[in-house]
Amino acid sequence: MLKPGMMLGDRYEIIELVGSGGMSEVYKAKDHKLNRYVAVKVLKHEFSDDRNFVSKFRVEAQSAAGLAHPNIVNVYDVGEDEGIYYIVMEFVEGITLKEYIMNNGRLSAEQALDFALQIASGIEVAHQNHTIHRDIKPQNIIVSRNGTLKVTDFGIARAATSNTVASNAMGSVHYVSPEQARGGYSDEKSDIYSLGITMYEMVTGRVPFEGDNNVTVALMHIQGEMIPPREYYPDIPASFEKVILKCTQKKPERRYLTASALIADLRRVATNPNGDFVVMGANTANDAPTVMMSDAEMSTIKETAAQKSMEAAPEETRDRRAVSGVSSTPSASSTTDEDFDPDDEDYNYDYEDEDDEDEEQEEDYSPVPEDEIDPKLQKIVIVGGIVAAVIIAMFVMLFVGQAAGWFRFGNKPGNTADEEEEAIEMSVDVVGLNIESAEDMLKKAEIPYTLEHENSDTIEADIVISQDYKKGDMIPAGTAVKIIVSAGKEEVSVPNVVGYEVSQAETMLNDAELTITHSYEYSDEVEKDHVISQDPVGTQMVAKGTRVTIVVSNGAEVKEAEVPDLRGKTQQEASAELQNRKLELGQVSEASSDTVEVGKVISQSTSAGTKVLEGSSVDITISTGPAPTSESPKTYSATFTGSITYAGSGDSSYNVEVRYVIGDSSRTVVSGNVSAQNQTLSIPNGTTLSGLSSQGTLQVLYNGSTTKPDDVNQSVNVQLAEE
Repeated sequence: MLKPGMMLGDRYEIIELVGSGGMSEVYKAKDHKLNRYVAVKVLKHEFSDDRNFVSKFRVEAQSAAGLAHPNIVNVYDVGEDEGIYYIVMEFVEGITLKEYIMNNGRLSAEQALDFALQIASGIEVAHQNHTIHRDIKPQNIIVSRNGTLKVTDFGIARAATSNTVASNAMGSVHYVSPEQARGGYSDEKSDIYSLGITMYEMVTGRVPFEGDNNVTVALMHIQGEMIPPREYYPDIPASFEKVILKCTQKKPERRYLTASALIADLRRVATNPNGDFVVMGANTANDAPTVMMSDAEMSTIKETAAQKSMEAAPEETRDRRAVSGVSSTPSASSTTDEDFDPDDEDYNYDYEDEDDEDEEQEEDYSPVPEDEIDPKLQKIVIVGGIVAAVIIAMFVMLFVGQAAGWFRFGNKPGNTADEEEEAIEMSVDVVGLNIESAEDMLKKAEIPYTLEHENSDTIEADIVISQDYKKGDMIPAGTAVKIIVSAGKEEVSVPNVVGYEVSQAETMLNDAELTITHSYEYSDEVEKDHVISQDPVGTQMVAKGTRVTIVVSNGAEVKEAEVPDLRGKTQQEASAELQNRKLELGQVSEASSDTVEVGKVISQSTSAGTKVLEGSSVDITISTGPAPTSESPKTYSATFTGSITYAGSGDSSYNVEVRYVIGDSSRTVVSGNVSAQNQTLSIPNGTTLSGLSSQGTLQVLYNGSTTKPDDVNQSVNVQLAEE
C-alpha cells in the first residue's frame, strides 16, 4: 500500500486510497505537471513479480487507452516506477451505481432509461474498438455529480478480433452471462446480458437471481427462469421490460446482437413506452466482486447443468438418446452440448490465468441440449401454424372468388375490379431504423413513401422518428407514407466565454442550450473565477445540448514561505535574506539598544520560523546604539526618504499618510492619494522634522489602517541625527 505524499514517475503525488480490487488498488493523486487530480490504479505488490499479472495489467492499459467517450473513464498514462506498475485515469467525483441504487432504491423508468442509454453508449464504443468489458455491473459504473455515467474498470477487458477464441470466463456471479458461467466463449453479447441484469436491478432494486453460493447463482443464470420486472412493479413500461428480457435471454443469439441495436430500441422506449416493437428472439451485497471460481465449483456447475438438462428433457428424447448409445450423464469421452467433460481444459473457469493467444479452443461450450424445445416456443409454433393455414385458405378463396366473379359488387358501370387502384397494407415498421435500412425495407415492400427531416433533441441524426401509417394499416390508393427522419439536434454557435467570469459564462452557455462541465486550474495570468479556456472553442457549430468544458481559474497558486531570523543583521543583509525567501522588507525604524550593535536589527514584526504567504512584508527595527546617559534630554532631527507606489491593475484607490509617532502624538511627513491614475506618492527630498525623541516610530496609514494592501509597493525610511 502506498503512503500519502509518495511520488510516482516524478509527477503523480499520492493523496489517499479510494478503492481496492483483487489485483490492484486505486488512489486519488495529484498530477503536478498538469495541476489536476487523477485516479492511479496500482498493481498490488504480491503480483508485481508475476509476468502474467504484469502482462494483464499492461493489456488493460492498452485496451482502455484507445477508448474515448463521455461514458467511459479516460485513461491518461501508464508507467512503472521502481517495480510499481500503475495506470493513470480520469478522477471522477461521484459514487457507484450500486451505491446510488442502495441510497435511492429502485429508479424511475425515465431515470433508468437515461442511465441505460449512457451505459450502452459507452459499451457500444468499446465494442466498435473490439474491446469486450466482461464485467459489466453497477459496481463498475460511476454516477458523477453532474449525472453523467462512466463505465470503469476495464481490468478484465481484452481486445477481441475476428478470430478471437474463448478465453477464461470472467465476471461477477450475480451479473455473469450463462456462457461465462459455463466457462465458455464470451463476446459482445455477454456484455449485453450483464447490462440487462443491471437494468433489471435499476428498475426493481434487486438482482433476478440470489443463492447461498456462487455455484447456485451461476446455475440460475444457466437454467433459472427470471421473474419479469413488471410482476414486481406494474408501472414499468411494457416495452422497457421486453428490452430487459431480450438482453437476458439464455442463448446469446436471441439477445441483441449489438449494442447499437439495443440503443435503437431504448430510444424507441423513450418515444413510445407502450409500443410493441421489441422482437423477442432480492437484495445483494454492495460489493459483488469479480470472482475467481475454482475448478471444483466449475465442475459442479457443469455437471449439475447437464444433469438438470437431461432430467428436464421429454421422455422420448431421453429414450432416443439411450437407443443411440448416448449416456444421460456427463462423460469424459464426449464434448458435445449434451455430454461434456467437466474436467476438459476448455471448461476451465480460472479467472486469473488467461490462455495464450495461439491456444485454440472449442467455440460451442453450452452443455444445455440444443434440441430441447422451449414449451412456450412450441406453443407459439403450433398457434402460428394454425394462423398460417387459415390465411392460406382465405387467399385460396379470394383467388377462386375473383376468378368466378364473386367479388365484383360495388363497381362503377364500365369498370372492373382489376382496373381500379387498390389500397395496400403498411407491412413494415421502420421507426428507430437508420434511413438506409428503412428505405431498403420500404422499397422491398413496394411501399410508396416521402421523406421529411426534423430536428430532435433525443433521436440521433438519420434515425426514423415516425411513420404516419402504422404496421398493419391500409394505405389509400395513390398515397405515399410520410417518413419523418431525425436531422439530429438543432445546431447552435458556441459562445466564446474565455475571459468571462464563471457565472456570466454559465449564463451565456445555458442561453445557447448547451451543457456545462467545469474543471479548475491555477493561473498567474487569468483572474480567479474567470474562464481560462473552453472546449469546443467559441463560434464552433455544435448540436444543442452538447457538453462544453470550461477551465476556470483558481487564481495564482498560493505558496507559503518561512520568515528567516533577521536579528543581528544589517538592513541590507535583512533585505537580501527576505528576497531569497520571496518576501519583502517592510517598514524600517530605529531604536537605541545597549546590547545590539549600531546598524544591526534589534527586532522584527514577524517571528522567525512563521509561515506566511509569499510576497508578505516584514518590518524591522535597527539599533542606534546605547541610550544617552546624560540627564539632559537629547533631541533629534529625522530625515525621511522613499515613496509609495500603486502596483495593481484594478480601480482601487488609497489615501496615504506617512507620519512619525512619538508616544500619543504624531507628526505628518507627507500625505496624498495613490491609484491607477496617481500611481506614486513620493517624500520630497530633504523632508526633515526636528526636536524629536529617539523613541519615535515611522508609520504609514492606508485609508486610516496600518495594514499595507497587496497591490501597493512601499519603500519609506527615516534617518535620525542628534541635534
